[in-house]
Amino acid sequence: MAPNAFGVHERVIPGGRCVVVRHVGSPDHIGETIYPIYRDWLPASGEELRDHPLFFHYLSVYPATPQDQWQTDVYVPLK
Repeated sequence: MAPNAFGVHERVIPGGRCVVVRHVGSPDHIGETIYPIYRDWLPASGEELRDHPLFFHYLSVYPATPQDQWQTDVYVPLK
């Protein structure tokens, strides 16, 4: 992607396995969905994290959908 006035950069998300959880509600509270993955699910699963940051897939947009009804899939890359 060519440089632009907005500072947007193109990045490639490498393929691989991920744990995916859907957050419903405002992104301001997305930590309430993310933290249990790392705190509870990951240690109990026997899975290991891949060396890549988590990423989001926003399924809803404002103002078409009120923020309390937004849906966002959270992807946590696994080895």
